[in-house]
Amino acid sequence: MSVLKTNDLKKHYQTSTVVKAIDGIDFSVESGEFVSIVGSSGSGKSTLLHLLGGLDRPTSGSVEINGKAIYTMKDDELTIFRRRNIGFVFQSYNLVPVLNVEENILLPIELDGNKPDLAYVEQVIEVLGLTEKRLNMPNQLSGGQQQRVAIARALASKPAIVLADEPTGNLDSKTSMDVMGLLKISGERFGQTIVLITHNPEIAQMADRSVRIEDGHIVAGQGGVG
Repeated sequence: MSVLKTNDLKKHYQTSTVVKAIDGIDFSVESGEFVSIVGSSGSGKSTLLHLLGGLDRPTSGSVEINGKAIYTMKDDELTIFRRRNIGFVFQSYNLVPVLNVEENILLPIELDGNKPDLAYVEQVIEVLGLTEKRLNMPNQLSGGQQQRVAIARALASKPAIVLADEPTGNLDSKTSMDVMGLLKISGERFGQTIVLITHNPEIAQMADRSVRIEDGHIVAGQGGVG
């Protein structure tokens, strides 16, 4: 079953000329699949991730998550859908500095007015090696630990899909591989579907499938297209 599917997805910007950041992408991701998207700077990979996650509206085409066409939704409806169905992990961690580790992990669920599944969250915290850090504040953590908190936060709401945008961009190579290993293990443990943007070939190879994007087109790795 496809958790994520795009059809002829385009994002064009009008400057003095038309910039075709994304230009007709057909792409799908199956349930439980871990897919990396690689490409050089300016290839369109981050723009694609923003479109997949409902953070930016396309010029044309569609994105479906669990069979729902997200760009037919109004902005308020899309915000709620995104919070409930998409987990995000960004390069900059985006932790709330005045909240401790556990509070940061639970925040999106509580903002949605829902009660967290504490037994499940406890498992996520344990798998990511954060049990002894749960009461620490973000400024008491290393970069790798902060990114593990961000991954835990993304997983805690049991989203349909996790989208990770250069999650190791601020980490050294050893810490990057450690964090990516934990992301992969977490995805497998909790049956999570993950799409990862990276420029690092070593990290890309950790995924089940690697997709290459250049000049707004997928040029390799379209195995899941449908």
